[in-house]
Amino acid sequence: MKNIIITKIDIFNLRIPLSRPYRVSFKLFEHANNTIVRIHSNDGIYGIGEGCPGTRITGDTQASNFEMAQLLAKALIGKNPLAIEERMRDIHRLLDFNSTVKSAFDIALYDLLAKNADLPLYALLGGEKRTLHTDYTVGLDEPEIMKKEALEFIEKGYPALKVKLGTNKKDNVERIRIIREAIGDDTPIRLDANQGWDVSTAIQTLKELEQYDIQYCEEPIPCWDNKGLKRVRDNSPIPIMADESIHDHFDAFRLADMEACDFFNIKLAKSGGIHTALKINAVGEGAGIKCMVGCMDETRLALTASAHLVSARPNIAFTDLDAHLFLSEDPVVGGMIENNGVITLPDTPGHGADIPEEYLNTYESITISK
Repeated sequence: MKNIIITKIDIFNLRIPLSRPYRVSFKLFEHANNTIVRIHSNDGIYGIGEGCPGTRITGDTQASNFEMAQLLAKALIGKNPLAIEERMRDIHRLLDFNSTVKSAFDIALYDLLAKNADLPLYALLGGEKRTLHTDYTVGLDEPEIMKKEALEFIEKGYPALKVKLGTNKKDNVERIRIIREAIGDDTPIRLDANQGWDVSTAIQTLKELEQYDIQYCEEPIPCWDNKGLKRVRDNSPIPIMADESIHDHFDAFRLADMEACDFFNIKLAKSGGIHTALKINAVGEGAGIKCMVGCMDETRLALTASAHLVSARPNIAFTDLDAHLFLSEDPVVGGMIENNGVITLPDTPGHGADIPEEYLNTYESITISK
C-alpha cells in the first residue's frame, strides 16, 4: 500500500461583499472574510476546505486564521492525511479554540479522504443521499422591510423562514405578527435571538409569540448562561435551540445533562469541522435531541460539506444552509445545487465543490511545503 503523505498546503484569504447585508442582535454583516485551505498529497490529489470567522461567536478573525493556518500546515506536512483521527488530534493538541481555521483543515481532510476512497462524502460518512430543504434567513430590520423580504422568498418556494430578533419585546412581537399575517399559517417560522435577551425578557417574549405558531427559538440569552437557558426552556411554550452555547461535544453533553434545550445547532465553523460535528450529533441522538446544521457566511464550498453531513445523519432534522444567497458572487464550481430551498448533492468523489485556481490567485495567499 502506498505511503500517502501531505506534501504542501495552500492558504488563501477570501473576501466577498454581501449582496444582502443583514443585521443580527449584535452586528451588521457586510462581507464574508473566509479562509480557504488546500491540502495536497503525494498521489496528486488535494482536498479543499473553508472556514468563516465569526469574531463574537468563535473569537477569531481572518487575520488570526491566516496566521494559525500556517502553524497548522507546518505541523501536518509529511503526515498521512487519510488518518483523520490522528490529524485532528494533532490539530487540537497544537491549538485551543480557533474553531474556524480548524474547520477549514477538517473539511479539506475529509474531502481528500473521500476522493481517495472514490466516494461522495455522504457515503464515506456512512449515509445515503437525501434531498434537503433549507430555510431562508430574514435579517433584523424594520417590520415592513422584513415582511417584504420574507414574502419574496416564500413566493420562491422556500419551505421555512428563520427570522432574526433580539431587541425589545414590543418590536419583536410586531415583527413576527406582520410577517405571519403576510405569509399565512402554512410556513414554519423559526426565531434566532442571537443572545439578545435576558432570561426574563426571553420568557415574556416567547410567551407572547406562541400565538404565531413558532417552530423553535435559537439562543435567546447570552451563551455563557446555561442555567438561564434551562430556565427559559422550562418556562417557554416555544422549543429552544442551543447555538452559540454549543461548540463541541462537551458543550452538547453538558446541555443535554442539564435538559437546557430541545435542539442543537451544529455549525462547522463553531465545531472545528465534521470530526467534532459528528460527536455533537451522536450526543444529541443519545439524548433524544434532534439537530440542525447551520452556517456562517460561507460560500457553497463549506455549505456543500455541511450538506453532506446532514445527508449522512438522519438525526439532523433541520437545515439552515442559505449563506450563498447573501454573497455578491459565487466562486464555487461543482458542489451542491440549491434551487428555491431544495438542496441536491453531487455524487462526485469528495464533497464535490472547488474554487478555480485563477480566482483564488487574486487573493492573499501562502503555500507551506517541506
